[in-house]
Amino acid sequence: MQLTIHNKQLQINPVSFIADFLLTGMVIGPIVAPFLAASGLPILPQIADIIYFMGHHVCPQPQMGVELASPFLMAVCMRCYGTVMGLLATRLLHAADGGKAFYWLHQYGWNGAAIATVLMMAYPLEMAGQILGWWSFHNLIVIPFGLTTGLAWGLFTMPILHGSSNVKSTVRI
Repeated sequence: MQLTIHNKQLQINPVSFIADFLLTGMVIGPIVAPFLAASGLPILPQIADIIYFMGHHVCPQPQMGVELASPFLMAVCMRCYGTVMGLLATRLLHAADGGKAFYWLHQYGWNGAAIATVLMMAYPLEMAGQILGWWSFHNLIVIPFGLTTGLAWGLFTMPILHGSSNVKSTVRI
């Protein structure tokens, strides 16, 4: 896809654009939903309902969200939002270095995929511990586990989604 601004051609990677668009929605949506719901203005509560609908279908514990605009909660719990923050952090990191550093896991092929997979297990392992009664849900416990999962996911996928000039190998089936 090409875009012309002031007689200059810009190349737009459609996969990168869509990924950034979705990430923007995941960062902003859960936070604005309670304020939209509480606004009482026309149409805004319906937009909040759409965000809550999506949050309830991706988050296993949306009822544990933080109350931002009483009585309305964030659209996802802080474990899920920690994951989103990890993805955002890796997206900003990729924008800064273009996926060229050693820590981008895609460049290690299946070994990088295995490392990412192990680190992404932080989220389900913490949730399993909660379900098994080892600890109760607490934001200070769940946020770092979600963040670890988001960082692992992002360190593997961001160079794939947004391009990287440092691809030594790729995961192929």
